[in-house]
Amino acid sequence: MKILAIDTALGATAACVMQAGADAPESAESILMQRGHAEALMPLVARVLALVEGGLASIDRIAVTVGPGSFTGIRVGVAAARALGLARGVPVVGVSTLSALAAPLIADRQPGLVAVAIDARHGNIFVQAYASGGRTLLSPRLAGAREAMRALGAGPVRVAGSGAPALAAEAWHMGLKAEIVGPIEAPDIAYVARLGLLADPAAAPARPLYLKAPDAKPPPRPAFARAPGATA
Repeated sequence: MKILAIDTALGATAACVMQAGADAPESAESILMQRGHAEALMPLVARVLALVEGGLASIDRIAVTVGPGSFTGIRVGVAAARALGLARGVPVVGVSTLSALAAPLIADRQPGLVAVAIDARHGNIFVQAYASGGRTLLSPRLAGAREAMRALGAGPVRVAGSGAPALAAEAWHMGLKAEIVGPIEAPDIAYVARLGLLADPAAAPARPLYLKAPDAKPPPRPAFARAPGATA
């Protein structure tokens, strides 16, 4: 099975094509960026597919990061993945950004806990943590760094993601051992592909995972003054 993986949920626009069982993608490209995912994604996907024999016609499955992350970025990636899946007639699966960030750390099989944290602004992080062997210790949630670290308990802990400095600082403040490792801005697109290959399409829909309401909210509807003598 060959998969096309797409990521626009965090600080990069990335895509790769990977064959099941392969050690590395056949083709991959990643551009670090905080904005402009919508304009960059489809040309990047076209370049990645152009380097693969058969192009889109060779793809058996599509994976896309579904969050948590940027509202706009998540929508861009999910919409593109669904459109490509519909055009090709193949399943589209969703991959959590937290799982993708954690995957290389879990694969290292080092002692201690693995925590992934994404900066959610306003003093909060999106966080998930794993015990040895990849068992989920802390389910995905929005929390303050101090609250999250207290929930983890004793270290040592290895941390990845844009919220890693905040979480590690809390650990150090508590006298616990913490090490910032792994990707910070965005997950390795190859691990998005690997998780997408393992996913069950029925259990991993390409549906946004936000964990919080958007920061930007539409303005309230104006209250129109009622004309004198008007009735409801």
